[in-house]
Amino acid sequence: MDQLLAVAGQFTPQGRVLDLREYGNGNVNDTFLVTVGARVRRAHPTLLAADGDQRFILQRLNLNVFHRPELVMGNLRIVSDHVARRLARVPLIGGRRFEVPRVLLTREGRDHFLDSGGSFWRALSFIEAAETFDTIKDLGHAQEVGYALGRFHSLLSDLAPDHLSDTLPGFHLTPGYLAHYYEVLARHGARPSPEVNYGLQFVAERRAWAPVLENAAAQGRLRQRPIHGDPKVNNVMLDTATGQAVAMVDLDTVKPGLVHYDIGDCLRSGCNPLGEETGDWEMVRFEPELCRAMLAGYLSLAGDFLTETDYAYLYDAIRLLAFELGLRFFTDYLAGNVYFKARHPEHNLVRALVQFKLTESIESQATTIGAIIRDLR
Repeated sequence: MDQLLAVAGQFTPQGRVLDLREYGNGNVNDTFLVTVGARVRRAHPTLLAADGDQRFILQRLNLNVFHRPELVMGNLRIVSDHVARRLARVPLIGGRRFEVPRVLLTREGRDHFLDSGGSFWRALSFIEAAETFDTIKDLGHAQEVGYALGRFHSLLSDLAPDHLSDTLPGFHLTPGYLAHYYEVLARHGARPSPEVNYGLQFVAERRAWAPVLENAAAQGRLRQRPIHGDPKVNNVMLDTATGQAVAMVDLDTVKPGLVHYDIGDCLRSGCNPLGEETGDWEMVRFEPELCRAMLAGYLSLAGDFLTETDYAYLYDAIRLLAFELGLRFFTDYLAGNVYFKARHPEHNLVRALVQFKLTESIESQATTIGAIIRDLR
């Protein structure tokens, strides 16, 4: 704890750290919520909305995942500055607010701190009076999650994607994950069980279809834009009083890419009422009415910049991202749980089965989902 307090103190030139505790349930980085005394106002005036003790997020980046953390920080600063400028020019109507976390600097004016062990630490502003949920509560929540992603894409729609670094080369490139899966399978093999055999057959049956979005991009049918990279339900913050979406968080995966990755990932996450951590994987189902609500919220803003071809690949995106995440969990299980944090040896296998069942449910409702997309255009 003393070491954590010392690291937190690097981002509070004035004011005393009053409390520090673990925060959230992320699978990659270590995250803490820090409470500091009011004197921090002089050091970080934009951090504070009112007098009294204030809070910020302290994170230790997983350098096994983010090999170039300086690029992650560069993207964060570009995106947060761009969003702030856009909102300053055209404020939101109807009393709504929207923000992304801002990077806080150290005493030396740096955007990170390296401790004696080589760990990479950074601090971000905390979104006050807001909360997240791991699963969708109701149709209104679903629409707000879609709205948040649409607002995020809309605010970045005039930012050239080449201004952003590719912090995770290969991220959301399903053919690459498939190739890695077969490498892991050849190297480690698979311990037979009904669940593992199901996963092996599931992947084999979809192998030829996996490059659908990348093939479309190579043919010039889809183009790159700035994307969030991980817009699952619990990365959207809702105002605790109004229930309106007020922020997109966890921006480490921001990069150039296809907005279809974000759309598919958001719907994959939001339209599974049991959530991706459920143990009842055989009961997982994709709910089309949640899909309708989320797409309605998204397209209320994103309809201004999506093309006819973009619409043509929306169903493929929804199906693909559930399959892709399942493939990643399954591969990590076979490799010995080296990427995603796992609470027990079978954890990533169960996570994979959840996504595979979700993919099956999406496939069984292809006609219904296609009709929803057409209705909302």
